[in-house]
Order: sequence, then structure tokens, then C-alpha cells
Amino acid sequence: MSKFRKSADKETPAISTASLPDIVFMLLFFFMVTTTIRDVSLKVQVKIPTATELSKLEKKSLVSYIYVGTPQKQYTKVFGTEPRIQLNDQFAKPSDIANYIIAERASRDESEIPFMITSLKVDEFTKMQIVGDIKQELRKAAALHINYSARKAVENK
Repeated sequence: MSKFRKSADKETPAISTASLPDIVFMLLFFFMVTTTIRDVSLKVQVKIPTATELSKLEKKSLVSYIYVGTPQKQYTKVFGTEPRIQLNDQFAKPSDIANYIIAERASRDESEIPFMITSLKVDEFTKMQIVGDIKQELRKAAALHINYSARKAVENK
């Protein structure tokens, strides 16, 4: 009978922490999968112009971005205040665009190349001469599918 007797001096067992590493790794994998890492740090200031007729891009993984705008404050001493072209994380000249497009094509699967889009993110106060130069270089590189990034215009009622 002494086996079933309850004793008042017995302590409750400690909480098992055996599953704690599993929970930590599940949270870690969840955040690794759901977060996105910024691909490019902008060195130019780009205020996207507004537009009324917009369409959303379907596959953003096939888009190559070309940024055009005035250099940010920490780069104005070296590059001045005139609008500059940024390809990936570096400033470039219009003549560098063809090599950029070729490198982007080389990094893609062969079946995706016909669906590649070149998106121009141009500051709204940039003159069209630099945009014309970019378009000429894109024609030379046979990158004819061009997209101009814009934001939706707010309608005042």
C-alpha cells in the first residue's frame, strides 16, 4: 500500500527542454524562407513619376533594373549632381549597358531569355537625353522589351 501513498514532500519535475532546439530551428527556417534580401543598394535618388495606365509585372525574377537619377549626397563629391546610371551596385556609362544585358542573359536559363524585361527606374526630373542614350544601347544589345517603372497617380475628387 505504500506504493500508492502521496507524499507532500515530493517536488514537481522540471519542464523538459528537449524540444526547444526543434522550435528554435523551425522559427529560424521560417524567417529564412519568408524574408527577402535587398539585391541592390541604391546610390542614386529615384522619385518614380506618376502614371494613369499601369500594368503589373508577372514574373519579377525575369526583370533587370536600370536606375537613373542624381547621386545620393555621399556620392556627389565624386560623381557630381548630374543624373547618373546605376547598374546593380555600381555607377555606369551608357556604353556599359550592353555588357550588363549580356551578363544578365548569361545568368538566366535559356528558356527564360525571350521573356526577359529591362525595367527603367528613372527619376521624374531626369532629362530624356540620358533615357534616349539608354534606349539606343538596349537596341544594340537586342533588349527590346522595355518597361518604365511608375507609380499610380492619386486622383483628387
